[in-house]
Amino acid sequence: MVHFLHPMLWPRSLVLPDAQQDAQGHCLVQEEASPYSLVNICLDVLIAELDKWCSKRPDGTLCLPKHWYFPHEIADKLLERMASQGRLTDRTASIFQGKQMNLKLINIPRVKLSAAAFTKAFCHHKLIEVDATSVDAELLAPDIIHALQSSAWIQKNLQCLVLDSVSIPPNSGVAALSRFTGLHTLSIANVSFCNEDLVSVSQLPNLESLDISNTLVTNISALLSCTNRLRSLTMHYLKGLAMNSSQVLAVIRQLKCLLHLDISDHQQLRSDLAFYLLQQKDILPNLISLDISGGTNITDQAVESFLQHRPAMQFVGLLYTEAGYSDFFTTKQGLKVAGGANLSQISEALSRYRNRSCFVKEALFRLFTETLSVRAVLPVMLKLVAIGMRNHPLDLPVQFTASACALNLTRQDLARGMPVRLLAEITDLLFKAMKNFPYYQQLQKNCLLSLTSSRILMDVPFDRFDAAKLALRWVCRRESPKMQTMAVSISSILALKLLPEEMEQLQEELVMAVKELLTIIRQKLAENLDDVTFLFTLKALWNLTDECPLACKYFIENEGLATVIRVLETFSISVIQSKVLGLLNNVAEVRELSPKLVTEDLMERIIDLLQSSNLEVSFLAAGVLAHLACDRQHWLSRDPQRTDLLQYLHLTIQNWPSSRCDMSALVTYRSFKAFSPLLVNFSQPEVQRWALWAIHHVCSKNPSKYCKLLVEGGGLQLMYDIQEHGQASAQVRQMVSSILEEFRMYFTSDWRPPQPQSPF
Repeated sequence: MVHFLHPMLWPRSLVLPDAQQDAQGHCLVQEEASPYSLVNICLDVLIAELDKWCSKRPDGTLCLPKHWYFPHEIADKLLERMASQGRLTDRTASIFQGKQMNLKLINIPRVKLSAAAFTKAFCHHKLIEVDATSVDAELLAPDIIHALQSSAWIQKNLQCLVLDSVSIPPNSGVAALSRFTGLHTLSIANVSFCNEDLVSVSQLPNLESLDISNTLVTNISALLSCTNRLRSLTMHYLKGLAMNSSQVLAVIRQLKCLLHLDISDHQQLRSDLAFYLLQQKDILPNLISLDISGGTNITDQAVESFLQHRPAMQFVGLLYTEAGYSDFFTTKQGLKVAGGANLSQISEALSRYRNRSCFVKEALFRLFTETLSVRAVLPVMLKLVAIGMRNHPLDLPVQFTASACALNLTRQDLARGMPVRLLAEITDLLFKAMKNFPYYQQLQKNCLLSLTSSRILMDVPFDRFDAAKLALRWVCRRESPKMQTMAVSISSILALKLLPEEMEQLQEELVMAVKELLTIIRQKLAENLDDVTFLFTLKALWNLTDECPLACKYFIENEGLATVIRVLETFSISVIQSKVLGLLNNVAEVRELSPKLVTEDLMERIIDLLQSSNLEVSFLAAGVLAHLACDRQHWLSRDPQRTDLLQYLHLTIQNWPSSRCDMSALVTYRSFKAFSPLLVNFSQPEVQRWALWAIHHVCSKNPSKYCKLLVEGGGLQLMYDIQEHGQASAQVRQMVSSILEEFRMYFTSDWRPPQPQSPF
């Protein structure tokens, strides 16, 4: 696109990282780490709540309050953000009607608008730039031109018009473009633009920059009409050109004012025009930018010779050629090269060719090769990968290669050096790629591998609900055991990041995933194999059932209890025992399901594990007993057995070290909601003591999370109530005092607990 060859004509919203001056991405990191501007924050709030602020016309379209007025800088930015967020529709575009908005720039790529809405919203403004790249087919190029020419002011003053990839009906040209006498820049790439149209626009008196890439033009002789004013010509992939190279060069030779020339070719065309151009000694002496990417028979020697005769050259495009590999291209000062020889050239190529999928794919392939063994953090490259993915969401080769590049750039510890906002953007794009190409296994694998990064899963903001849905569905796909294992691991971590109500919304995915996870465990039992997949699966079941009664229900209904008892019978490894016991704790917390656990087989196993030398195993076994013993309804016919269990629980807790001790792994809690019935059970101090030991342990190990969590749920007040309760035992009071002391150590002396909003 011509904008990328002439920096002065770039859309004003376009901010590119400089590949050569900012190779390490310092400026990008600073930009990504900085807060969003106040203007953008305010505009985003306005966009999100347009219905709240606006009134409705009889036809349902929105209307701004009468006293509101937007200067052009704010109006232009509002329109651009609405378009980029997919919020610009016939209904919302109506806010630009009337005189409350003062638009000068229209940047609406890929939006869906009707011709009537476009006309009403924009054509009464004093526009100087219009970019309607790839707008929906409902808005045709002739409609846009007809609407704009309805304003005499726009006809005379519109300076830049971009209609790339806009639909033109058969037998309908764009000759009316000749009426826009103020046009300096016209980009009409990838449309049905023919010789007659070129003749028409070549008459524009002020035309300086023209892009006719991938059009139906077969003869460029009409350009001789603007030999004294055309400064930039882009004709990438002019596949229907009927002129031979000598004839084309004869025309180009007459364009005396030309500074920027793009004759790059698609890989399917591969013409020899660039080869013959490089042989010319006296052609275009003032040229400062030449793009010959995709040309045939291009050599370093030929390019060097051409550039040496034009010392003012600032850019040359050499991607998909054999040139760009000599030292000349790295030592020549002030020369930028879009090619594939090194990361600097690849970065420039991704910046220049972001709207050309054929070159984006080639540049990404070169990037993938260059970053296979990279050990440096390259945020600029990751940003350019994200741009390529966003601009070509339905192009499989681009998405596949980009996903592989993203994996190379974020693997292992590299993700830790990337800005969180950039990682959030690339993560969102990876999930979109997974949705768009659900059956392309290698793409899915690349995306899942990227998401196994703990930095991304734990620290980066993205739609975890949507991600969990995708990951859980992958758990149930059996075509690749390795990918299934990755999905199990990702699901396990994401489950802890979702709210309980979000987990409930995953009913369909949960029922399939729990069933599949139990199937995996049974397969591993049959093979007597406690591999990493087995451990991931147990962990996933533990996390999926955390404060999720629905998942616990599916676990019981799919004979999960019998399965995990077999696990305990088969494996005596503490890490396996702790995961099974954590899962059983979650089930025991569900009152309507806990009676299912009161079986002879399980109770025998729990009592044995209660005496384990591994503190985590003993602690979790005690948790199962505490939850089961708390409700006497389970034990009406066997109260003596319950009494024995409480005695075992009492003796076990007595033998534990201080609750400030270390365990092999810190048990995590989403909330202390399940502890509420245990803490107020004064008739069973053993149950109370287990709950208090657990609370004090996590509060002492991670006070920033758990002290606040206890306060926010009203737990601090409950601690005071227990301490003052007449039935509280001395040991219980002592444990409560330890928890309160933890609060005093963590919070400042002037801190006061908030009023509890609700019980646990």
